[in-house]
Order: sequence, then C-alpha cells, then structure tokens
Amino acid sequence: MKKKEDIGFCDEKIFSDFFLNNSKLLNNYIFYKCGDFELASDIVQEAFLKFWNNCDKIIPGKAKSFLFTIATNLFLNEYSRNKVVLNFKNTIPKNYTNESPEYIFEEKEFQSKLENAISNLTESQRTAFLMNRIDGKKYTEIAEILGISVKAVEKRIHYALLNLRKEIENI
Repeated sequence: MKKKEDIGFCDEKIFSDFFLNNSKLLNNYIFYKCGDFELASDIVQEAFLKFWNNCDKIIPGKAKSFLFTIATNLFLNEYSRNKVVLNFKNTIPKNYTNESPEYIFEEKEFQSKLENAISNLTESQRTAFLMNRIDGKKYTEIAEILGISVKAVEKRIHYALLNLRKEIENI
C-alpha cells in the first residue's frame, strides 16, 4: 500500500485542493499577461490538465512553480509573435448618479487613459504591477510565482510606476 506522501498530486482530493487554492490566482496571472478572460480561462484549464497528466513527476514543494511555468509556456505558445494590448471590459454603468456630467466625462477619460498607460507597460512590468495592486500579493509572493528574485520584482514595479506617472502626468 502506498503512503500518502508517495501518492502526491495524483490523489484526487489533493489535486482538487491544489486546484481550488491556485486556479483564481493563476487565472488572474494569465489575464494580466493577455487581457482576455476567455483565453486566460482556456490556458488555465489546459495548464491544470497538463499538471494532472504529470502528477507523478511533481515535487510537492515545486508544484505551484511548475503549474505557473506550464501556464506561462502555454501563453507564450499562444502569443509568440503578437503584441498584447489589454482591453478591459467596462462594467455596466448604473442608471443614476449624483456626479456632474463633467465629472463623469473626466472620470471615463481618466479611466481610458489609465488603461492605455497600463497596456503600454512591458509585459513583465504589467504582470508584476497588477499582481501587487489588484491581487494584493507581496513582493516575495510575486517573486515565487514568477520565479525571479524579490529585487527583480521591486525593479519591475518601480519602473511600472515611473512609466505610469510619466504618462498620467500629461493628463
């Protein structure tokens, strides 16, 4: 009879827990890279399928890194020669507001320019920046997920902020 440690991620319960704990984060990570919810979902699904098919080869301490590497490679295969521009979907506006029409117009204009500025960041800067600001991930967590040093994460976010300030300053 196999020990629980020997079964690893080939056990459905362990895999299911791993999936539940990491699918949203992985989906956000791929979305930040490509800007397409449907494509991100497809890549995440395929990444977990490949993860499951290789469950017997996965070292438990390296599972998250392995999963993100699979997803990154799938993304790179999909977008090997295309430049990615984020197209954030607009939320459905409410039918009423207490704001003046000028304020609403300026807010929409600012939102559009901010989205454009974020899409103009390099992929590495955009990914690190959005993981920090949207997901609330700490630099150490981002470094672990991306497989880079904490200093590299700091540098990416620093340059992302500089670029955003430069573009937004003109607004």
